[in-house]
Amino acid sequence: MTLPTRNLQLALRRADFRSVPEMLDYAAQGQTGVTFYSVRGEILSALPWREIRERAQVTARRLIGAGFAPGERILVTADTWPGFFDAFFGAQYAGLLPVPVSVPVGIGGKDAYLDQLRRQLAASGAVAAIGIEDLAGFLADAAGQFPAVRLHGGMSVVDALPEKQVALRPLGPADLCYIQFSSGSTRHPHGVQITQAALMANLAGITGPAGLEVVPGDRAASWLPLYHDMGLIGFLMAPLSTQLSLDYLTPRDFARRPTQWLNLISKNRGTIAYSPSFGYDLATRRASNQPDDLDLSCWRHAGIGGDMIRPDVLDRFATTFEKSGFDRKAFIPSYGMAEVCLAITFSPHGTGVRTDTMTTDGGRRTRRFVLCGKVLPGHRLEVRDEAGQVLGEREVGRIFVAGPSVMPGYYGEPEASREVLVDGWLDTGDLGYTLDGEVVVTGRAKDLIIVNGRNIWPQDIEWAIETRRVVKNGDSVAFSVDGPDSEDGGERVVVAVLARVSGEEGRQTLASDVAQAVREAIAVDCDVVLVPPSMGLPTTSSGKLSRSRAKANYLAGLYAPPKGADKTAAA
Repeated sequence: MTLPTRNLQLALRRADFRSVPEMLDYAAQGQTGVTFYSVRGEILSALPWREIRERAQVTARRLIGAGFAPGERILVTADTWPGFFDAFFGAQYAGLLPVPVSVPVGIGGKDAYLDQLRRQLAASGAVAAIGIEDLAGFLADAAGQFPAVRLHGGMSVVDALPEKQVALRPLGPADLCYIQFSSGSTRHPHGVQITQAALMANLAGITGPAGLEVVPGDRAASWLPLYHDMGLIGFLMAPLSTQLSLDYLTPRDFARRPTQWLNLISKNRGTIAYSPSFGYDLATRRASNQPDDLDLSCWRHAGIGGDMIRPDVLDRFATTFEKSGFDRKAFIPSYGMAEVCLAITFSPHGTGVRTDTMTTDGGRRTRRFVLCGKVLPGHRLEVRDEAGQVLGEREVGRIFVAGPSVMPGYYGEPEASREVLVDGWLDTGDLGYTLDGEVVVTGRAKDLIIVNGRNIWPQDIEWAIETRRVVKNGDSVAFSVDGPDSEDGGERVVVAVLARVSGEEGRQTLASDVAQAVREAIAVDCDVVLVPPSMGLPTTSSGKLSRSRAKANYLAGLYAPPKGADKTAAA
């Protein structure tokens, strides 16, 4: 049975709590909760917040009874299943720090995923690694190199622990809440320290008048992965902090049948749902499967975030589904990142997607950029030039943010923390400008590649090619470019490779091997361009490969793919 949308006797509170255990304690007094759905729209399980709390406290007593000490870290694969709730909230009541991590992406990436798990275990210093039963083998293999990991496997290994009658020791307002791996390289992952206080400050902004302004009767629907900040905070913590009911579809099932997400909104009268642009695009492409009775008139906040916002995609979605009652003014473009918990800005309610046109690439073309709203109350945002001076309106520079939601630093990485935190300000690494007090994000000063909402660092692509001995160290450079139509194509991954081979057959084989290595390790397709050794790959003054110059050379037509090679756009 689907859980009710409204709490009958529990007053709505908008994130005015001091800790995660405190807000779960309050939500557990009501009737709302979480429902998990299959790809066919069937209910797999329905858990009131009350039951989630009871299960979490059982897990907490098992972990405490097993001897885990306060503050120790527990790595949890953040799949969309009740066991993640048991582990995450159980750790909160046990005084432990959960470390949510991703599940494997695609097929053929076992070695890459194992390597990622090992690096996350090393970076977090976790003493346990648990997840869905299907990943028990991965967790065992990854944990084998770490003697400190004394519990690993599926959630069944936790359920098998005796539930001792010990006192709970819930995390409090002054404690860390969890460690969130940011969009940093999986080769050198950065664990963002999320404090209880920072999380509560961000949740107050998200759910308050400057954010989504949650009201009684709201209901959330999500397919977003729980290892990503938009899924974990936006569609677990935020509904919990306002005692909402929410309906879940797994990311895998969304990819198979994206219209099921819309069906859940329609069927359960959902009011709040978010997606990166590519999710709206995928739903539009599969629109022929929508039922005749689809009714999206209830959807009052259709948020967009997680990648560069593409107005053309959103326009097509609105046009396609307006016959089903969707109101394009429901769109809420926003901007955020893990280092600020999640949210930084929200567009005003009821204004939909608004754009500003700028001339780019030295006047060669114009681009439409989306206005992402004003910074959350209690926070500050500045756009600065390379000298650190604050720029005026419509002057592009680096975006800096300060406020109570900003992380204290990366876990165990003081040097990396100092690189991005200066005098209380976070250097986001993003480029943009301000317009009438709102921020417009235009790109990234850092090299991060975003493909279908996935954050991919180019060094991971280069490293994957090198470790498979396809090319030598320093013989490849990866970057992203706009698709064939800058308003429509999203990002394509391009890998430029020094062609230290002779003959057309050798060049074809090299290009094929590079593409296969990237596909297996990173689970994306790429365009491979071969560069003559006589030309070389561009470097900086310090001798490092210059991705920006390599990209400029590619766009200028200095690199070309091997003759007859098939080029595939990034998935």
